[in-house]
Amino acid sequence: MKHLTVFIFTLLVWVGSVMAQSPIGKWQTIDDVTGKVRSTVEVYESGGKLYGVVRALHNRMADEDADPVCTVCPGSRKGKKVIGMIVLSGLSKSGNEWSGGKILDPKNGKEYDCYISMENADKLKVRGYMGFSMLGRTQYWTRLK
Repeated sequence: MKHLTVFIFTLLVWVGSVMAQSPIGKWQTIDDVTGKVRSTVEVYESGGKLYGVVRALHNRMADEDADPVCTVCPGSRKGKKVIGMIVLSGLSKSGNEWSGGKILDPKNGKEYDCYISMENADKLKVRGYMGFSMLGRTQYWTRLK
């Protein structure tokens, strides 16, 4: 019985710490193809919603511009610099995740429905999808220390 009590207490502490974690901060995105750090995105809160802005680009290819503009982005983002662009927008807290927002892929200019959730204090699950969350792509971002 004593072991069960310790186990339950430990489990509750762990669940509480995961739920208390916040995605606010700077995150490194990982390129799906190369596995290398691709960008730094700063997640912040404004008006009760989460947003993410590109702060830096990393490990660019030799033929890539060091300070690119998004020529394929929709609307007011078209022709704007990727560094400083808001790529994550309008996420609201819902249980253990933030959902109801959008994520923009500046490579192809497409915007997707999005939700994010904390895997642990230093790992953020970012899921972009169209229509159903099963039809999409997941990335794991790592917290920048």
